[in-house]
Amino acid sequence: MSLLLGDIAPDFEAETTEGKIKFHDWIGDDWVIFFSHPADFTPVCTTELGYTAKLKDKLAARGAKAIVISADSLEDHKAWIGDIEETQGCTVDFPIIADPDKKVATLYNMIHPNADPKVTVRAVYVIDPNKKIRASIIYPPSAGRNFDEILRLLDSLQLTDGYKVATPVNWQQGEDVIIVPSVSNEDADKLFPKGYKTIKPYLRTTPQPNK
Repeated sequence: MSLLLGDIAPDFEAETTEGKIKFHDWIGDDWVIFFSHPADFTPVCTTELGYTAKLKDKLAARGAKAIVISADSLEDHKAWIGDIEETQGCTVDFPIIADPDKKVATLYNMIHPNADPKVTVRAVYVIDPNKKIRASIIYPPSAGRNFDEILRLLDSLQLTDGYKVATPVNWQQGEDVIIVPSVSNEDADKLFPKGYKTIKPYLRTTPQPNK
């Protein structure tokens, strides 16, 4: 069964490089970036995990943290961390899930047989503190992800949870946002004291309300 936006992220228990976890307990009250990589000791994954390690403070500032999985053993994960830290100039201090039997990867639809039946694709799930899946992105094993885009997506989700707005194409922090069409002009006057611009009745922009 496919996992859909708004679904509760399946819970599981697993061994990780930071000890055994029960996923929902590990999430706690944080947002989570849960992503898979095809295999340990591979070049693209080495760069991705190195970059993720460098994002720890930026994620923490957003109340978020990362966790990673591949269908490799705990011993391989621990050995590979040394290579990541050496080549990427970082400290890997987020958990990497060992999943050699592919149970968790299968639970999260990370094995795509028509792409490669032996490895996990580059799946990303953004999970909120209520354990709901709020976004998902799937890349093929050959394409490294843009983690700056994942941060941008997280910013958008958190902003639009707090205000009746949506973020336009290529939106970045601090830029104008769109008032959702369900908000009347009368309500918009009250909700957005910075004012707004009406381009079309259904397209109204306003300065980012939390800036």
